[in-house]
Amino acid sequence: MKPFHIRRTISLSQSTQVLEEITEIWCQWRRQKLPLYLFLAMCFNLVLAPLVYAATNEQLSRSQSWALGLLGLVTLGLSIYLFFVMFVPEKF
Repeated sequence: MKPFHIRRTISLSQSTQVLEEITEIWCQWRRQKLPLYLFLAMCFNLVLAPLVYAATNEQLSRSQSWALGLLGLVTLGLSIYLFFVMFVPEKF
């Protein structure tokens, strides 16, 4: 049996369309900061949740430790946001 090879050629219009899509995604990512902030918060919670879990001497489950870590991050984020809203209201 002969090996079956599929050759796919990409036309110039398809490649420019792909580049335009990538550019659009990049521009949207630069404008919308919320997904980036959520990703960074989850990464920081990877460090914070084991610390909470260790500090409670395993009295809390891992999911409760994750929830407490996220709750702490959200509380900290809201307090920082409200601080700026109170003292720099022109921006908002």
